[in-house]
Amino acid sequence: MTENTNTNNQLTDFHRQKNKEEMKRNVISFAMMIVSTIIAFAVVASGVMDRVFAIFLLFILAVAQVAFQFFYFMHMKEKGHAMPAVMIVAGTWAAFLTTFGLIAAVWW
Repeated sequence: MTENTNTNNQLTDFHRQKNKEEMKRNVISFAMMIVSTIIAFAVVASGVMDRVFAIFLLFILAVAQVAFQFFYFMHMKEKGHAMPAVMIVAGTWAAFLTTFGLIAAVWW
């Protein structure tokens, strides 16, 4: 009986530590997303950057936020999420090709 109780306590401590680390990563990623949002607002509001560079910077910030959302809040980094990850990549690729095709059709 004592061994079973010790094992349960060890498992409980392990899960608490794991949950604590996960929460820490979520809070850090949330803070980084807030900071990148503030940077994006500052870039647009200031108007001091070249328009092309500002659009490029906003695109990079948006991609970073999408990555944070997928990996930390949608748990795509965990095992068992391979098929949803493949579907998301395929959907992103299809959206890119569709947008590129429409832009090419309009300009040519």
